[in-house]
Amino acid sequence: MPDDLPHIFERFYRADKSRNRSTGGSGVGLAVAKAIIDAHGGAISAESGYGKGSPVIIAVTDKKCRDAISDANRKTGGWNEGFDPFYGAPVILIVLADKSVPTYVYDGSLVLGNLMNAAESLGVASIWIHRAKEKFESEFGKEILKSLGISGDYEGIGHCALGYAAEPAKDAPPRKENYIYRIK
Repeated sequence: MPDDLPHIFERFYRADKSRNRSTGGSGVGLAVAKAIIDAHGGAISAESGYGKGSPVIIAVTDKKCRDAISDANRKTGGWNEGFDPFYGAPVILIVLADKSVPTYVYDGSLVLGNLMNAAESLGVASIWIHRAKEKFESEFGKEILKSLGISGDYEGIGHCALGYAAEPAKDAPPRKENYIYRIK
């Protein structure tokens, strides 16, 4: 496996070369997560909270962990068992931000928007999923942070679910009346 580490961020790379499993390997998950995070940290960036950089991103590509996070999100949303609020997306990027920075909600929201723009530029579908705030206020979310060595007072801002869309995007509905006011 150590020989494979330089390759795990390549598309469809599989360290275990056996063909006895129907699925496995990083598929596009790690490749997309790396590309988006690289894009965000480089070309798509914004200084936040007076240069403190309050947001952090947790890239979830492990299916078991992804499914547990999805189930916690389902419970928070009040949906029936079996419903997947992440729409089957194999990669979830969770954005949290340090509450000690006054602009943390804005900073985290900007990061989520930039992640979605980066995904679109790579031809990957994305969707912003709510309920990260509630998740990371719970013991479940606090355990995730602890397991990753993340300490501090972080608030979940949102999840960016990544994958390939099952169908083409629908046209945007008309904007509400009086959505834009103009000063001429």
